Amino acid sequence: MGGTYTVAVVGATGAVGQQMVACLEERRFPVHRLVPLASERSMGKKVTFMGKEIPVEVLTKDSFDGVEIALFSAGGSISKEYGPIAAAAGAVVVDNSSAWRMDPEIPLVVPEVNPKDIGLYTNRGIIANPNCSTIQMVVVLKPLHDAARLRRVVVSTYQAVSGTGQKAVDELANQVRALLACQEPEKKVYPHRIAFNCLPHIDVFLENGYTKEEMKMVNETQKIIGDDTIRVTATTVRVPVFYGHSEALNIETERKLTPYEARQILATAPGVKVVDDPLKNQYPMPLDAAGQDLTLVGRIREDFSIENGLNLWVVADNLRKGAATNAVQIAEILIRDYLRK
Repeated sequence: MGGTYTVAVVGATGAVGQQMVACLEERRFPVHRLVPLASERSMGKKVTFMGKEIPVEVLTKDSFDGVEIALFSAGGSISKEYGPIAAAAGAVVVDNSSAWRMDPEIPLVVPEVNPKDIGLYTNRGIIANPNCSTIQMVVVLKPLHDAARLRRVVVSTYQAVSGTGQKAVDELANQVRALLACQEPEKKVYPHRIAFNCLPHIDVFLENGYTKEEMKMVNETQKIIGDDTIRVTATTVRVPVFYGHSEALNIETERKLTPYEARQILATAPGVKVVDDPLKNQYPMPLDAAGQDLTLVGRIREDFSIENGLNLWVVADNLRKGAATNAVQIAEILIRDYLRK
């Protein structure tokens, strides 16, 4: 990779920001100087990187002097305000919010699926990281699309509370403790109790009856794969799991794929691990995906209700491959192919 880089992490004290710092270290990204940035609420906090404690700096318009790569995970409004400022200062921004994903000038990238789109960062100096549930889905869908062309995708998600943030993780833990102690649980993050419950409600509801999360999966899938003829419909559900999103996929293809063919294709697909031996009770679970970067797929079987259909079960760590790892992988390709020193 050549030289080393000054890397900023915006939102460094949040759940995804902490994972970004951890991924930079684990993957031995060539960091010359790490600049952890957050709001004034994080003043006095430190992040640990390569055995050193680094003070968190308050995000300002002057934070990006000398920064070459800026990883953002601080919400859409912060990205909208500070992303262009970072780009104007000379940094390439990899943004984890929804702020730029559907902007036609901004590449939306999953490295295993559309790495060449990273080169489009020159348009605005910004690369968008997709939604967590979209990332793990398209990693599995793209090799099947290349082999047999997708016509339609029906996805139902089972999404962990960590996708909402640390406050939601704490709320689930507190609610479970309260209920087991026969106390009334408090609810602040979600409109209903999440402990021992499922909420078919992620993000806000739109006029078409879908949630914003569901439409993200529809629109982002078409943009990343580069085919707006693929019909996608989604139902997204929050479940009482701390880490790891699960998805039930039903796909219809132009050419018939047998379950055996699909397993063979996915067994060699980048970033994918097939875990599919139901007779031995082997199938992907959030507990298996937590802490790793691979997307797990199993329960691959024919949908006998349609001519060319398959059902699949897909699981990934939403904070890692669904967010932090994907962003760092983008940065790795960026310095390998475009910012070489």
